[in-house]
Amino acid sequence: MLKGDGRLGHDLDPNDRAPKDACGVFGVWAPGEEVSKLTYYGLYALQHRGQESAGIAVSEGSRILVYKDMGLVAQVFDESVLGTLRGHLAIGHCRYSTTGSSVWENAQPTLSSTEVGGLALAHNGNLINTPELAERLAPGATRATTDTEVLTSLLAQDRTRSIEDAAAELLPQVKGAYSLVFMDEKTLYAARDPQGIRPLVLGRLERGWVVASETAALDIVGATFVREVEPGELLTIDEGGVRSRRFALADPKGCLFEYVYLARPDTTIAGRGVQTTRVEVGRVLAREHPVEADLVIPTPESGTPAAVGYAEESGIPYGQGLVKNSYVGRTFIQPSQTIRQLGIRLKLNPLKEVVAGKRLVVVDDSIVRGNTQRAIVRMLREAGASEVHVRISSPPVAWPCFYGIDFATRAELIAGSLSVEEIRQSLGADSLGYISLEGLTKATTIPAERLCRACFDGSYPIAIDQDNVGKYVLESSPK
Repeated sequence: MLKGDGRLGHDLDPNDRAPKDACGVFGVWAPGEEVSKLTYYGLYALQHRGQESAGIAVSEGSRILVYKDMGLVAQVFDESVLGTLRGHLAIGHCRYSTTGSSVWENAQPTLSSTEVGGLALAHNGNLINTPELAERLAPGATRATTDTEVLTSLLAQDRTRSIEDAAAELLPQVKGAYSLVFMDEKTLYAARDPQGIRPLVLGRLERGWVVASETAALDIVGATFVREVEPGELLTIDEGGVRSRRFALADPKGCLFEYVYLARPDTTIAGRGVQTTRVEVGRVLAREHPVEADLVIPTPESGTPAAVGYAEESGIPYGQGLVKNSYVGRTFIQPSQTIRQLGIRLKLNPLKEVVAGKRLVVVDDSIVRGNTQRAIVRMLREAGASEVHVRISSPPVAWPCFYGIDFATRAELIAGSLSVEEIRQSLGADSLGYISLEGLTKATTIPAERLCRACFDGSYPIAIDQDNVGKYVLESSPK
C-alpha cells in the first residue's frame, strides 16, 4: 500500500516533467555498523536521482534480505523496518524508471536466489542491448521487464564460478550505461561501464567501505572520498579490503547533463565541485548573451548557481524574484481542475514588489518541453515585469537520451522541432539565449572527447539500435 506524504507533486504538469535520471545507488561493507541506516541516509542524499521507489538489501553473512516499496526513501523506510535489516553489508537503490514500468515488481534491488546462494543488484543507467542479453537467459529463468533483472539473472545463473569471475566475463558484453552495486551473502561488488557515463565513487569509513552515485552520499554517512570508480572497472570489497579488476579498456564519456542538472550542487565530479562549475557556466552565459536589465533572478533551485555567475559577470544585481514552495514533493492526490489551471503557481510564485517595473534576466538550467518556462514568463509579466529575458545554462536539448535520462524521443523535446527564435516566441520572452555547447564544455574543464554530449549534438558514444531501445522494450505493452 502506497503511503502518501500529503505533499504536492513535482509533476504538476504531466506534459512538462523535468529531466529525470535513472536512479541512485549506494553500497556499504562495514562490519559492526548499522549498515541499513547508513544505506537509508545514503539513499536520502541521492533522492533527487529517483523518486518512484526505494529499496535496501542486507546480509549478515548467511542470507540476503530485501525490503523495497513504491515511494520516497522516507516513505518506504522507518525505524521499525530498518531495525529488521541487520548485517555487515548492504546495497540500496532509489529508482526512476527508464526501462520497465513504474510498478513494485520493478523496484530495486533485484534479488536472484539459487541453491548456491543469493545475489542482489542495483543499477543506475540504461542498457541498449537488453533484448540480446535477455535471449541468453535460461528458459523460464525470469519474466524480466527491466534491464536490471536481466543482468541479475545472467550473473546468478552460472554459480559454478565466483560472482566476481561471472561479472568479469558478462560485463564486457553489456552495452550502454551502467553503474552497478551488487552483493552476495558476504561480499560487496561495484562496476562501471567502459564509458563511465553515469557516476560512481568509492569512499572509506573508519570500519569499512562505501560506494555511491555521488560524493554527497559519502558526506552524509561520514565517509571519506577515495576516488571515482574507473570506467571499465570491477571492485570487490570484503574482509580482505578493496580489490580492483579491469574488465574493459576505459573510454571515458561522462554525461555532460550531470553538470547541468542531475548531480547535486554539493557533489564533486572529476575533482571539481558541481556548484563551482555551474557558477562558471553562468559567467560564460553572460558573456555569450549579454542584455541590458535591472535584475537577474533564478528559477529556483535549478537556475540559482548559473544566475549567481550571470550576475557576477554582467554586473546586474542578483535577486530572488520567484518563491518556491519548500513542501512541494511527491503526492498521490490529484489537484482539482481549478488548481490545475493555476499550474506552476503551486510550486513557484513571483514576488511582485521585487519584479514590478523591472527588466528581468531569468536564468534556468534547461528547457525540455517549455511549458514551465512559458508559465514563468506569463507570471512575471502579470506581476508587472517590464521585460523578461530568458537565459538557459545548457544548449538546446534536441536529441533523446538512451543512457538513463528520461527523454527518449525527439517529439518530446521543444528544441527537437523548433528554432531558438521559434522557442522564444513560444515562451513569450523578450529574448532567449542558450549557452553554447563549446562554452558549457569549457566550463566543466573536461575535454569534449571525454564527455557524452549526445542530447545536445546527437553524437552517441555507443551505437544505438533504435528497434531495441525504449522504456517498455521487455514488456508486451506499457503499464
